[in-house]
Amino acid sequence: MLLKSYSEYYSDYAEKVSELVTMFPLGTPIIGESAQKEFIGLFDAILRLQNILTSFDEFTGHEILSDRQGQDYRSVYLDLYVNFRKDKNAEKEQINDDIVFEIELIKQVEINVDYILMLVQKYRSGRGDGDDKEIRAEITRAVDASPTLRNKKDLIEDFVDSLSADGEIDREWRAFIFAKREAELNVIIEDENLRPDETRIFVDTAFRDGHIVTTGTSITKVLPPVSRFSAAGGHGEKKQSVIAKLGVSFERFFGLSSPTEN
Repeated sequence: MLLKSYSEYYSDYAEKVSELVTMFPLGTPIIGESAQKEFIGLFDAILRLQNILTSFDEFTGHEILSDRQGQDYRSVYLDLYVNFRKDKNAEKEQINDDIVFEIELIKQVEINVDYILMLVQKYRSGRGDGDDKEIRAEITRAVDASPTLRNKKDLIEDFVDSLSADGEIDREWRAFIFAKREAELNVIIEDENLRPDETRIFVDTAFRDGHIVTTGTSITKVLPPVSRFSAAGGHGEKKQSVIAKLGVSFERFFGLSSPTEN
């Protein structure tokens, strides 16, 4: 099969974007599963076409959606991803036979923490001159459009609210994340009656290696002592509860800053 030319791909892209903004204008709720599926399919097609077009030099500067529009549409798309994924396998991008989310393509235009901190610097510099509200809204839009930053939104917003007048943003960010991570970990240790030292070693290892280990003796070492008279099932449930809580905390803080930098 012959590959299409740049102009053919761009024509398809322009047509799909025109359909998108006409059928699903920003700010208008998408009501009903049928319309939501149509939006998902249309945006999937745009993501795939954008992915192809980025390999052509001619595409640079000819994107039809503005950065702000792109972020807002990605936010809507990710909202639907979360809603359709409820009660489904969290690892699957294909929810059922007719709904597929191109999350990996979304991640190719991922907003990273450095970009957010740049916006935070602009926000602090502009406080009081009228631009700060728009920059604050831009921070929220950027986070909402990011698959990996969405579950960190409260952390980012709390950090913005805690900014000093003239401190170094990167240093304040690392100190803030370290304090928040420690506070959340202390709550888990107390609530689950975990061994503090072993738990911190376990968590530090997870951040170093990039994942939580759910099998073997590592996780067992953090659990509280189990009476010989305890039911085996109770121990298993406790282990799963601890893994779940540590996993949620890990996902919230992983990638925000290196513990060794704090």
